[in-house]
Amino acid sequence: MSVLIFADQAHGKIKKVAFEAVQYGAKVAQQLGVSATALVLGAADSAELEALGNYGATKVLHVADARLNEVEGAVFTKIIAAAADQEAAQVVIFPHNFDGKAVAPRVAARLKAGFVSGAVSLPDTSNGFVVKKSVFSGKAFANVNITSPKKVIAVMPNTFALEQTDAKAAVTAFSPAINDADFRVKVSSVETVSGEVPLTEAEIVVSGGRGLKGPENWGIVEDLAKTLGAATACSRPVADTGWRPHHEHVGQTGLTVRPNLYIAIGISGAIQHLAGVNGSKVIVVINKDPEAPFFKAADYGIVGDAFEVVPKLTAAIKQIK
Repeated sequence: MSVLIFADQAHGKIKKVAFEAVQYGAKVAQQLGVSATALVLGAADSAELEALGNYGATKVLHVADARLNEVEGAVFTKIIAAAADQEAAQVVIFPHNFDGKAVAPRVAARLKAGFVSGAVSLPDTSNGFVVKKSVFSGKAFANVNITSPKKVIAVMPNTFALEQTDAKAAVTAFSPAINDADFRVKVSSVETVSGEVPLTEAEIVVSGGRGLKGPENWGIVEDLAKTLGAATACSRPVADTGWRPHHEHVGQTGLTVRPNLYIAIGISGAIQHLAGVNGSKVIVVINKDPEAPFFKAADYGIVGDAFEVVPKLTAAIKQIK
């Protein structure tokens, strides 16, 4: 028996959220007294696969099929369910990211398993199998007792700090029965953002709002982000007016981020924006309006003109470094 973990990859590289899911799954396996098996679909370097052992996986099943380089929900579901059957896995773990959201509910339905999305703690097995998750856009938590024999859990990204070891995982080829007829969706092209820290994996995010007055002033946000090694983000009005690309939009209708540090510059803090960032461990708000709602959610706040404060903050950080 084992705990099966879906380890997400992109362009042959294992994602940070996958390492988090593997580490979580390994600790669940330890609780249950079973092994932890990771599953990787699509092209991936052998060193990348073995490195999953650094985070607790004892074995890696690899389906080296180029057709799986892009996510196809129905096919992924079929393969993951087949792997769960082979490994006699009673628990299947996913990262709660775009790919996990597309596949995890399907796998739960196929396995007739109880499903918890957005888990933020290890299961409490002292009286059942209780998993804590965030609800109401991160404003509260719910404890869910999964009573079905099989269980599926999607782990909220950037909830658990990674703990790396020198262990290596044994990589085994996995050849599930799939054919061309299973692939009903054809991906004609993929556009990716390169040269930037992915927002969903960033540990530090610097975000700007309408208080910056225009796209020509975004240099102060980018300078601070570059100094901190951070990703850049923006509020919805900024993306809607074309100041910044939509892939930087965070909030209820955009991306949800959970960085260790979120710096909001010139953002008032509407509830729709807070819904996408309130999982951040530390929030710093810079705004010249002392009544801005964002200050109520901030751990630290600076009341001042962003065009004066941010360059001074950037200079101070450069001096410290």
